[in-house]
Amino acid sequence: MSRIQTTFAALREHGRTALIPYVTAGFPYADITPALMHGMVKAGADLIELGVPFSDPSADGPTIQKANDRALQLGIGLEHVLAMVKAFRTKNKTTPVVLMGYANPIERYDLARGTDAFAADAASAGVDGVLVVDYPPEESTELAAALKLHGLDLIFLLAPTSTPERMDQIAKTASGYVYYVSLRGVTGSGAIDTAEVQAMLPKIRGHVQLPVGVGFGIRDAKTAQAVGAVADAVIIGSRVIQQIEQQPYENVAAAAIDFLRPIRVALDAQRKPV
Repeated sequence: MSRIQTTFAALREHGRTALIPYVTAGFPYADITPALMHGMVKAGADLIELGVPFSDPSADGPTIQKANDRALQLGIGLEHVLAMVKAFRTKNKTTPVVLMGYANPIERYDLARGTDAFAADAASAGVDGVLVVDYPPEESTELAAALKLHGLDLIFLLAPTSTPERMDQIAKTASGYVYYVSLRGVTGSGAIDTAEVQAMLPKIRGHVQLPVGVGFGIRDAKTAQAVGAVADAVIIGSRVIQQIEQQPYENVAAAAIDFLRPIRVALDAQRKPV
C-alpha cells in the first residue's frame, strides 16, 4: 500500500479523522517549508498538502493567492518544491505529502526535462500524491498513467454541484482520497455549511470508495470537529496561511503548531466506531 493508503487504514482502525493542513511551498520564507512541515506533524498532522506556487491559482481566494505571489517573488518553482519534500524526507519517512497545484507548472516541468519527468522526480523526492486543480479526469489519462507507474496517487476535487456521473468518472481514475470542496467558491470565501456536508458525504460514498477529505471553510476546532464527525479527513489551508504570514522566521513553525494542536485535540475527542 502507498503511504496515503497506510495512513488512512491506520486512522480508520482507531476511529480517528485525518488532519491535513495545506501550506504554500516557500511561504512566508523561501527555506522555511521543511521545518514548517515537521512542525505541523508535531502538532498532529496526518498528511500534508503542499501548494506548488502558481501565478493564477483560480480556485484559491485572496489569502492563498497572496501566498503564491510571495513564493513566486522569492523564486520558488516546482523544482524547489521537490527539493523541499526531499529535505523533509531526510527526517520523516512516514507522513504522506501531496502536491496541490495547477497543470501549467507540471507541463512546463515535463517540457523542459522530458515526458513524465515530473512523475519520476516527484516519486524520487518522496511525494505520495498529486492534486491538479485544473485537470478534470477526462484530461488526466496520461498523468494518471505516469503517476501510477511511479506509485503516486492522483487526487481529485468534488464539489456540491458534482453529479453522480461525475463522481463515477472520478472514481475510475482517483486514488488515495478525494477532496470534497464544501463551498461554492474559492478557498477562504465563506463559512462552511456542516449540514450540507453531512448530507453530501453519503452520496459521494455511494459512488467513490476512497476516503473523503473535506476542505474550504474549515477555520477552527469547532468546525473541524463538526466536519470530522462525518468526513475521513479535514483539510485546512487559508487559516494556516493567515496564522503564519506575519510571523518572524523563528516563530513560523510554532505559530502553525499552536493553531493546529487544538484542532487535533478536538478531532480526537470524538472517535468513530471501528
